[in-house]
Amino acid sequence: MIPASLVIIAAAAAFAAGSASAEEFPAKPVRMVVNFPAGGPSDPIARALAQKATELWGQQTIVDFRGGAAGNIGADHVAKSAPDGYTLLFMSGSFLTNPALSSRLPFDPVKDFTAITPAAVGGMILVANPALPVKSVKDIVALARRHPGKLTFASSGAGGSLHLNAELFKLMTGIEMLHVPYKGAGPAMIEVVAGQVDMMFIALPPTLPHIRSGKLKAIAVGSARRAPALPDVPTVAESGVPGFDVNSHFGVLAPAGMPPVVVTRLNTVLVQALKAEQTRERYAVLGVEPISSSPEEYTRYIEAEIAKWKKVVKTVGLAPGA
Repeated sequence: MIPASLVIIAAAAAFAAGSASAEEFPAKPVRMVVNFPAGGPSDPIARALAQKATELWGQQTIVDFRGGAAGNIGADHVAKSAPDGYTLLFMSGSFLTNPALSSRLPFDPVKDFTAITPAAVGGMILVANPALPVKSVKDIVALARRHPGKLTFASSGAGGSLHLNAELFKLMTGIEMLHVPYKGAGPAMIEVVAGQVDMMFIALPPTLPHIRSGKLKAIAVGSARRAPALPDVPTVAESGVPGFDVNSHFGVLAPAGMPPVVVTRLNTVLVQALKAEQTRERYAVLGVEPISSSPEEYTRYIEAEIAKWKKVVKTVGLAPGA
């Protein structure tokens, strides 16, 4: 039998080794996988975070682009990577909606990942063609109820986030509108400006020039808080649809099964990076706001968002793909 004193010494040594490894982490470069191609919305947001993280922990944080399959290829790569903290996923909102749209994901979005922290949020805005006789969410709801199915909304494609935002709006207001999908948010916005479609939800930054020139009418901001760039435009929630909250979301995940000390170290440094003035300034230029939380809070957020979008997809009858 092993003496109790030796067991205690061994346990203390193991604890000390674990603490030391956490303090020394990272001891080599960290890869932050972006699950969309370079040049997309995630690109500059991830690079800004990686640059600050590199400064803080003294090891290079490499941004690795692995796009394809609506973000699922990069996410699957991270899910199957070693849970040592050296491979991270910089995910966007599609990670939260894909489980509702695909019945055969190669990973479990909750069980196969460790939530580290949210990273950034960008505003979504409901815009309309100026000729549409509405000024508010209440006006749209009233007009839609007088003419069920006659109002039209554009999106960047069936099943995409812009489409689902509008479907959630329909669901929570109890109105009917006709969906007109396009191959991208840019073409969809052009058609709203031209008056071929009545309205749409879209990310805030590309709409600002059109709103300021009068080519688009800003109805309401989709997120829970008003946008700093348009402080006089109310949110959808405060316009009579309480609880409505849609936005462009970005966050950091890691493979499941990571040692708690490494999770804590990652969260501490990345939250510090997100709160740095340099990061805030760069994100402001990109039209997003840095956000952060504990891993536990972020896990709850991810679970709630996945459940929300599954309910929306089921309710509106969008059949999940294979």
